Amino acid sequence: MKNNILYILVFFGMVFFPKPIYAQDTRPAAEEPTDDLGNVSDAFQDSFFEALKQKGIENYELAIAALRKAEKAAKNDPHQEAVVYFEMGKNLTQLKQYEEAEENFNKVLKTQGDRLDVLEALYDLYYLEKDYDAAIPLVQKLIRFDDDYKEDLANLYSRTKQYDKALNILDELDEIWGESDYRDALRSQIYRQTGNTSGQIENLEHKIDTNPKNEKDYLNLIFLYSEQGDTQKAFDTAKELLEKNPKSQLAHLALYKFYLENGEFNKAINSMKIVFRSSEVDSDGKYRVLSDFIQFVNTNTQYEKDLDEAVALFSVENNGKVYEQLGGYYSDKGMKEEALKFYEKGVAKDPDNFSLLKKTLLLQINFNKFSEAGKLSADALEIFPAQPFLYLVNGVANIKLNNIDDAIESLENGIDYLFDDLKMEKDFYEQLSIAFLQKGDREKGDHYAKKASEIKYPN
Repeated sequence: MKNNILYILVFFGMVFFPKPIYAQDTRPAAEEPTDDLGNVSDAFQDSFFEALKQKGIENYELAIAALRKAEKAAKNDPHQEAVVYFEMGKNLTQLKQYEEAEENFNKVLKTQGDRLDVLEALYDLYYLEKDYDAAIPLVQKLIRFDDDYKEDLANLYSRTKQYDKALNILDELDEIWGESDYRDALRSQIYRQTGNTSGQIENLEHKIDTNPKNEKDYLNLIFLYSEQGDTQKAFDTAKELLEKNPKSQLAHLALYKFYLENGEFNKAINSMKIVFRSSEVDSDGKYRVLSDFIQFVNTNTQYEKDLDEAVALFSVENNGKVYEQLGGYYSDKGMKEEALKFYEKGVAKDPDNFSLLKKTLLLQINFNKFSEAGKLSADALEIFPAQPFLYLVNGVANIKLNNIDDAIESLENGIDYLFDDLKMEKDFYEQLSIAFLQKGDREKGDHYAKKASEIKYPN
């Protein structure tokens, strides 16, 4: 039975400590520790087995109680005690008893050396405690195992306001591994926290000199110049990007705005159309450009045709959001029929967009498009079966189409989903009254009319 302990621990996911890893390990093989615990007592095995079982079902207090019994049964065997202390630390961490957990992890390190798994567990603990100062020397040890921890060290230096050290590590890693979005974001965060915009600009200018093909660095530099109010430098940088990369699509993400501000409208429109065609510009960027385009056309209505063409380019993404924005533009101008045209195109592409759906149905009812509203609301109820607004619109549409039984069914079903909306409740009762009166059932028609009249809105 004693020899079964290793099988049991492996079965329950317990991996014994690996051999310690050092930068240079010159000890003779005979002195290397093994994973064999040797002979263990039944009491140790039973208690340790119970601890693993309780931890597996997240009964951490019971797991700790079992580990204390296993510790006694270990009878001062350093290797067995180390295994117990490690498990004890992990359970105490789960219980947020961080100080005691730290003590147990350190007991293991004291007797077993710098074990990777223990160092990682202790690092997790320090991070949970936000004790970044304590984490730094630990991560310096972890770097001996894995260079990836250098990024963690840069982050810790940033969190402890040792910004120069953090930047030095980031530069070193960029030199060795190349750039990364994570390191760029951390570097930008440091510059923001220190207010060292000039340092960030210098860094980007150096990166552009080193690699003029990296369009992202140009865009970041344009953004920084714009933030500083240096519009001319931002514009010059955008033009430089296009000069160095004539096929750049991202350059136009910046250029269109400068062209607009300079009154070069044809160039601006051309840049915007390039953005809308681009496979490199993400949807958020395109929506920002569209919003600016709509505002521009609002005061320069002679360019509405260009706006329609731009939307046609953008809409190939098969997303209704662009049509919703354009419909909103025409709706705000009082051009409701034009707005409905775009809303209907949008909802056909994006039937899960409830906001767009609602705007479309209201305008369809407003323009007496009852057949379209009836079908659209019925289809929408397949997606949103608990939305009372859809039942109400469907009821109104069917009343107008003289489908009275369908209208009554929809209205009676929908009223069950109402919750603290007195206005909509009154609308339901009024429409039910109309439906029953149209059917010839005056008693029910009067009943619902009375219920509608009894609803008073709070002051």
